[in-house]
Amino acid sequence: MSSSSLLFMLFQRLRWRARRILQVGLGTAFIVFGQPFLTLAETESHAGIDLTTASVGYFALCIFVLAYALVMSEEFTHLKKSKPVILAAGIIWAAIALAYPQAQSESVEHAFRHNLMEYAELMLFLLVAMTYINALDERLVFDSIRVWLVRKGFSYRQLFWITGCLAFFISPVADNLTTALLMCAVVMAVGAHNPQFVNLSCINIVVAANAGGAFSPFGDITTLMVWQKGLLEFFEFFQLFIPSAVNFLVPAAIMHYAVPRISPPPSDETVHMKIGAKRIIALFFLTICTAVSFHNFLHLPPVLGMMTGFAYLGLFGHYLSRKEHRSSVSKKGVIGDVLPFDVFRKVARAEWDTLLFFYGVVMCVGGLGHIGYMALASQVLYLEWGATFANIMVGLLSAIVDNIPIMFAVLTMNPAISDGQWLLVTLTAGVGGSLLSIGSAAGVALMGQAKGKYTFFSHLKWTPAIALGYGASILVHMWINAHTF
Repeated sequence: MSSSSLLFMLFQRLRWRARRILQVGLGTAFIVFGQPFLTLAETESHAGIDLTTASVGYFALCIFVLAYALVMSEEFTHLKKSKPVILAAGIIWAAIALAYPQAQSESVEHAFRHNLMEYAELMLFLLVAMTYINALDERLVFDSIRVWLVRKGFSYRQLFWITGCLAFFISPVADNLTTALLMCAVVMAVGAHNPQFVNLSCINIVVAANAGGAFSPFGDITTLMVWQKGLLEFFEFFQLFIPSAVNFLVPAAIMHYAVPRISPPPSDETVHMKIGAKRIIALFFLTICTAVSFHNFLHLPPVLGMMTGFAYLGLFGHYLSRKEHRSSVSKKGVIGDVLPFDVFRKVARAEWDTLLFFYGVVMCVGGLGHIGYMALASQVLYLEWGATFANIMVGLLSAIVDNIPIMFAVLTMNPAISDGQWLLVTLTAGVGGSLLSIGSAAGVALMGQAKGKYTFFSHLKWTPAIALGYGASILVHMWINAHTF
């Protein structure tokens, strides 16, 4: 036998032994760690595999709480908020998969894919909004607004109210997240030298944007869900205008006295927007109109309209690049000093930590929902506590857990409540997230955009004032809309 044949046989035997060792090791690990979950799942499989009182359920809850504790401590640990929740999502879904018998493993896969699809729609919607924000920033739109506001001589307190009111009235059209990103960019530009102003203005913007989105069918995802379900007519949502305004004005009036009474440093700076800036603004509004139209008239998801709007920006960017190229060649004969407009560079500048944080949150909460905790919470709220108290609690829960799965759980249960109660839960789910910075998409996005000037704990300091506005908005709704109950 040749030496090469001998070496080949030896290699084959070693590979076979390594494979056996790996199989035994994995089998042992499964017996030690996976068998308790699997045994429990088999015993409860006939009851719909309700794992809320099982060890896997408690384990998933602990993992989720630990991950959120790390998110809340970002200011001290400097750990990006997306990392712990992404890890927690993987652990939770792995535990669920181990808890299910092999015959029902497909149900876990389908549940995960369903949550992934919901995240994909959210992520693409946010990505387009962030890309437009970055494009407007690159075209010096926000710098020109900053210079205009400074030259007008507005004080920080006046700017605090201007940005808050703009956020309240724009969010019903542009959705609360997009509006918050727009206003935060202006605040960051105007108050670059005053972190206290930036912090208070960001809190005010989050509250105002969430409040403004609560009285419009397309101002928030939760209102969209209620509208799509056919529980409320289009114009019924506008009965929440005054309660939403109260929700914004009460904490803003309290924070007003903490805003510095000084004005931004005087400046004779002049900024001219780059070519195409105004047209990009127009395209942004056209994108919003497209998203709304796709949903209202074609009954298609708004994200399809947003992605269509992304194509508007991409094609216009190509036009700008070609125009700048021809202009440079005709004037100088070279193109080395030309910076073409590349839409994909704007995509790269998106807040990816925020986008990936949403992935982790959606998957974690989706996993807890698949275990049964969301359905259990809804049942306890409406059957044992009563509709009014339950709807108030929905808002408080949405400050901790994302309001989308909470509202989805409420809609799935479909309790027999009046239009006034549906309006109440729409209001509380929309504005309850303002109580904590992590309670809404606007707050999470601004924590990333403000770069340390607006944090979880800086927002928590003003939670009592926001809670006062929350309670006042509920009382106002129950007073002026009493005929709907």
